[in-house]
Amino acid sequence: MALVTMKELLEHAKSNKRGVGAFSVGNMEMVKGAIQAAEELDTPIILQIAEVRLKHSPLALMGPMMVQAAREAKVDVAVHLDHGLTMETVEKALELGFTSVMFDSSTYPFEENIERTVKVVELAKKYGATVEAELGLVGGSEDGSEDHGIRCTNPDDAKVFCERTGIDALAVAIGNAHGNYPVAPKLAFDVLEEIHNKTEIPLVLHGGSGITDADFRKAIELGIVKVNIATASFNHLTKYAEEYLRSEGAHNYFNLNEAMVQGTYANVRHHIEVFNCEMALDDIDQ
Repeated sequence: MALVTMKELLEHAKSNKRGVGAFSVGNMEMVKGAIQAAEELDTPIILQIAEVRLKHSPLALMGPMMVQAAREAKVDVAVHLDHGLTMETVEKALELGFTSVMFDSSTYPFEENIERTVKVVELAKKYGATVEAELGLVGGSEDGSEDHGIRCTNPDDAKVFCERTGIDALAVAIGNAHGNYPVAPKLAFDVLEEIHNKTEIPLVLHGGSGITDADFRKAIELGIVKVNIATASFNHLTKYAEEYLRSEGAHNYFNLNEAMVQGTYANVRHHIEVFNCEMALDDIDQ
């Protein structure tokens, strides 16, 4: 198929009442596992990497690999910069061929968030790329280093924000949080429904790793189109690698590589089946 913009994937998913999985990757094995699952299920996906992860997975190395994997995939794939924090990184991702960027100014005051986001929208237009922004505060942080709390997105603010910035997708805060959840979060579906009714663009759910499958389905029914999965993929990769290294017999890099691929594959496949909203949840492998 092809490397495509995230906007194309979201608009198609929205019209078909399903969600698109945006899967964070940090190495070659995660890219391979995610693409394998998408191809087997014949479902488009988004490959993404957050700026805070670049100290472990440099953009200059990961970016070209993600873009090339998307170009060679048998399904449509968008390549996305998640939680961009600086214009420098956003521009570098666009130059590398990323078809979508998210600029996170959610911790700034409302007017400043708008001002900073507009600059990214103007830059992305030069590359024909999609732009995602965030309003409200999603709990935790991408790398678990801090927690600035949760502040639900104000539906009226969301309407104004979308109109004034010209973004293509909006990440909302409805009780969700990044990282590992001690218990499943209680999502504010009433707030989500109101935001959906007041805005025209696809909505994004961050911090998807601890949310139940049933809540994913309900969120998609109420307007969520893109769902971010990061922690669950990293955890699955680690679990499969640990199980391999604890197994009997001699170990080698090549089998460890395959264990990491399969750990990512299993997690991505599960979430794609949930987000496609076709199979009964009881029929999906956990």
